[in-house]
Amino acid sequence: MKKINIKEAIKDRILVLDGAMGTMIQRHKLEEEDFRGKRFKNHATSLKGNNDLLSITRPDIIKEIHAEYFRAGADIAETNTFSSTTIAQADYQLEEAVYDLNFQSAKIAREVADEFTKNEPNKPRFVAGSIGPTNRTASLSPDVNDPGFRAITFEELVEAYSEQIKGLVDGGVDVLLVETVFDTLNAKAALFAIEQYNMVHNADVPAMVSGTITDASGRTLSGQTTEAFLISVEHVDLLSIGLNCALGAEQLRPYLQTLARKAPFFVSAHPNAGLPNQFGEYDQSPDDMARQIEVFLKEGLLNVIGGCCGTTPDHIKAIADKAAQFNPRKIKEYDGETV
Repeated sequence: MKKINIKEAIKDRILVLDGAMGTMIQRHKLEEEDFRGKRFKNHATSLKGNNDLLSITRPDIIKEIHAEYFRAGADIAETNTFSSTTIAQADYQLEEAVYDLNFQSAKIAREVADEFTKNEPNKPRFVAGSIGPTNRTASLSPDVNDPGFRAITFEELVEAYSEQIKGLVDGGVDVLLVETVFDTLNAKAALFAIEQYNMVHNADVPAMVSGTITDASGRTLSGQTTEAFLISVEHVDLLSIGLNCALGAEQLRPYLQTLARKAPFFVSAHPNAGLPNQFGEYDQSPDDMARQIEVFLKEGLLNVIGGCCGTTPDHIKAIADKAAQFNPRKIKEYDGETV
C-alpha cells in the first residue's frame, strides 16, 4: 500500500492533533532522579521540570503518552520538544544535549506512529516536530527602562532553531509545527530556518504555524491582531496556520473565523480545556470541550483540531469522535481582495 503523506491526508478529512504533553507527564509525579537518569546523574543544576529531558531519561513514559493519544483517535503526535532549543535549555545548562533531545523525541514518536499505522493502514499516523517560542522575545524589550533593548537577535534565533530542526528531521518527523507563537518575529526566524534547511538539504519538510491570543484583546503578546499575524507569515508556503493555548475553544472562535475566511492555507486549532481556575488548573470536561469545538466543525472552520493545556486522551477521544462527523474546510481561491 502506498504511504499517504500528511499533505494528502489533510485534504480528505479533519486531522486530529494530540493533547497536552505536560498534563500527562504531571500524572506520573516524577522526581529529580527521573529527569537525571544515568546520563545526567551528576549534572550541576536541578533538572526537575525539564519535561523535554524525559525523552532521553524516561522514554518509556513519553512513548506511552503518544500511544494513549493515538488510541484515543489522534492522527498527529507532537514531539516532546517544546523547549528543546539551546536558548530554552540554557536555563538548565543543557545546551549540549539539544540535538539528542530533538532526535530522540522524534524517534520515539515516529516508532509509535509507525506501529499504529501498521495496525491501521487506513488511518496513517503522523509526527509533528514541536517548535516552541523559546523564553526570549525578539520584538519586545524585557527592560521597561530600555525599550530598545533586545535579549535575543534574529540571527541567534535562526541558529537555535536550525539545530532543533536538524534533530527533529533526522529523527523522522513528517511536519514541523511552530507553535504557541506570542512574538511573530520569533516565528519568522523559525520559518526562515525551516526554509533554509529545505533549501540546503533539497528537502520538502512542510511547516505548520500556530499563534496564541494572549487575552480578550484578541492580540498576540507582541500586539498583532489575527489578520496581522496571518499577513506576517503568509509569504511562506505553509501547510497550515492556526491558534493554540491561552484561550479555551469558545474564546478562540472569532479569531478562527478570521483565519478560515482569509487564510490561503489549511487552518488548525488546539485550544486549552477551557480557562484556568484560581489554582491554574483546567476543569473543562471532554464532553463540554467537544461540544464547543463542534461549533467550529459545523461552521467549516478547520482542517486540524486538537488540544493544548489541560487536555487528556479523554478530551482527544471526544474531539475525534466529533471531527469524524464533519468535512474539512476547503481552501478558497484567492479573489483579489486584500486581507
